[in-house]
Amino acid sequence: MRQRWAQLLFLHWAWDGAEIQRTLPAGLTVDLHEGRAWVGLVPFFMERVRPSGCPAMPGISNFMELNVRTYVYDAQGRPGVWFYSLDANQWLAVKVARTFFHLPYEHAKMSAAVAMETAVTAGEVDYRARRVGTERESRFVYRTVGESGAKPAAQGSLEFFLVERYRLFAQDTRREWLFSGRVHHAPYRIGAAEVPTWDDTMLRLAGFDCGGRAPDHVCSARAVDVEVWPLERVAEPTRAEEEKEEGLGGAVVAPA
Repeated sequence: MRQRWAQLLFLHWAWDGAEIQRTLPAGLTVDLHEGRAWVGLVPFFMERVRPSGCPAMPGISNFMELNVRTYVYDAQGRPGVWFYSLDANQWLAVKVARTFFHLPYEHAKMSAAVAMETAVTAGEVDYRARRVGTERESRFVYRTVGESGAKPAAQGSLEFFLVERYRLFAQDTRREWLFSGRVHHAPYRIGAAEVPTWDDTMLRLAGFDCGGRAPDHVCSARAVDVEVWPLERVAEPTRAEEEKEEGLGGAVVAPA
């Protein structure tokens, strides 16, 4: 699959690593940066989504997405992203992703107003989402970094840990099979973001109650063209690897 991700905002909260580990399927271990685990909330725009070699289709290939995620690695030590939810306002995308990628997509009513970009700022985005079947609307008003202020994250930095992920994991819950899919894009060019309005509804729906605490880390990223490879089943972990995961259940990692 080919697609473009645009107007990306990354909101992250430091979290207890043991709590996150208890939410993960067998075969995945929570990934830590300097002893801390992280939960992310990412609103953005999906553009030109289509199978490789096919043109984008009006009314289908462009939609909005809002995901809740954390960071993990598998038994082979491969780092990646684990999604708790992915809300989108394109019903076909939700159906395809659930069926063929085993990802927990949810259908949502979403809208956005995007102001004109300047040399300094990418313009203000007023982003709204309400999952079908719920009453509360999530709203994010943010101003992302402009072309001149964006640069790749430094290796080893927290920004690099949070955004430079080139693998996703998913689970077929009926069979309890774990899958992995590679993702490729040019390194993100990231920078600061002003976020006067944000909402934690999707976090709470995923089981993470931050109690109204503001994000511990905020950044934005310029648009990237993306290629997503088909999923492959991940080999089941050995008993030693399972014991390592179970051992993390007793760890306590304090949020920042």
